[in-house]
Amino acid sequence: MRAFMFWIGTFCLCCTQGTLIADEETYLLFKKEKIGNAIFESASVFDVNKDGYLDIVSGEFWYEGPELEKSHRITYLEPIDDYYDNFSDFPMDVNGDGYLDVVTGGWWGKTLRWRENPGKEEKNWVTHDVEEVGNIERCLFCDLDNSGIPEVIPITKPVLIFKLKFTENGKPAGGFEKIVIETEGGGGHGIGCGDVDGDGSIDLVFSGGWLKSPQNPYDTKGWKWFPEFNLGSASVPILVFDVNEDGLNDLIVGSAHDYGLFWYEQRKDGEAKREWVKHDIDKFRSQYHDIQLHDIDNDGKLELVTGKRYRAHAFHDPGSKDPLGVYYFKITNGKFERYTIDYGPADRASGVGIYFWVEDIDKNGWKDIVAPGKEGLYLFRNYGLIPK
Repeated sequence: MRAFMFWIGTFCLCCTQGTLIADEETYLLFKKEKIGNAIFESASVFDVNKDGYLDIVSGEFWYEGPELEKSHRITYLEPIDDYYDNFSDFPMDVNGDGYLDVVTGGWWGKTLRWRENPGKEEKNWVTHDVEEVGNIERCLFCDLDNSGIPEVIPITKPVLIFKLKFTENGKPAGGFEKIVIETEGGGGHGIGCGDVDGDGSIDLVFSGGWLKSPQNPYDTKGWKWFPEFNLGSASVPILVFDVNEDGLNDLIVGSAHDYGLFWYEQRKDGEAKREWVKHDIDKFRSQYHDIQLHDIDNDGKLELVTGKRYRAHAFHDPGSKDPLGVYYFKITNGKFERYTIDYGPADRASGVGIYFWVEDIDKNGWKDIVAPGKEGLYLFRNYGLIPK
C-alpha cells in the first residue's frame, strides 16, 4: 500500500520505496515507509500487546506489528499552538503487570506522567500524573545506579531524579520516588549522562556544565557542579562519548534551535586541569534536537544517528524552512563522515522529531529508524549492506 518500484543505478528494489547509502565497498539500503500522518514528535518501539511482534507507539496511537498498518488509540491529546503535550514515549513497566507502559511529559502541561497499558483490552490508556515539575523540554532516561532500569530526569532546576518504586517482592509498584539534587548547577536547554571523568560513575551533563556523581547517586548532597562550558541551546540528549579514542570522554552536542552539530574534545594539562575544545561536525544544518549513538551498519562501531526537527518553534528558529533530513555519521578517530538517509521538503521527506527511536523492528539483524515529527511518522527499514 505504501510502496512502488524504485531504481538506483543498476539496482532495482521492487515494490519498495528505498534509498541507497554508499560507502567505499558496499551500499547500505533503507526502505522508507510513511506509517501515519499524525504530527506527534515522539515515538518508541516495543511489544505493546505481548504477541511477539514489535509495535510503534507515537502520541495518541500505537501501530500494530509486524505490518504496522493497523492503529489503536492510546489517548486524546489536546493540541496547543504548534504542539502536543507529549515529548517522549518511553517504555517502562511502571505497575508491574508485565505490560510496558509509557512515561512522558511535555512543555505545556509541566507534568511528568505515565500512561497505563491496558494489556489485551482495547480501550484508552489511563494517564497518571507523577508530579508537576515545570516545563519539560524532554526527559532523560538514564540508568544511574546500573540496576538495569533507567531513572527519569526531566530538564528542571533544581535537578530532579525520579526512581521507579518497587514492592517488597521486587515488582514495580506503580509510582516513582523523587530525589532532589542539592546543587547550584543544572537546568537550561540540554541534558545528557555518562562517565565524564572516567571514575566509573554516571555523571549528568547540562548546557552550562556537568554534575559529578557521588558513589551513591541518591546522595542528594554529594553531587559536585563543574561549570566548565556553555553549550547554548543544546540537544536532548548531550552525548558523552570518546570521539577521538584518547581515553577521555568527549561531548557530542546538537544545536536544538540553531545551526550546528559539534563535538567538544576533553583535554587535560599536566596538572590534570580539564578543558573543552569545540570542533565542528556540521555547521550547515539546523535543529539537531535529538541525537543518538547506534551501530547502524553492523561494523561493531557506534555511529551518530540524527536529523532535523521540523518546526521546533513554528518557523521562528534559524533554518526552520530549510529541507529536512535523516542522517548517520561514521566516526573515525575524531572525524565525522555524513551519510544521508532522507533529504527534502516536508511534504516529501522526514526529520527525526524531538524523540525518535532506533530498533531492529523486523528482526532482520539491522537496526531501523522510527522518525516522528510534524511532517508525519516515518519508518526507515534497514536492509543492510548490499555488495556492489
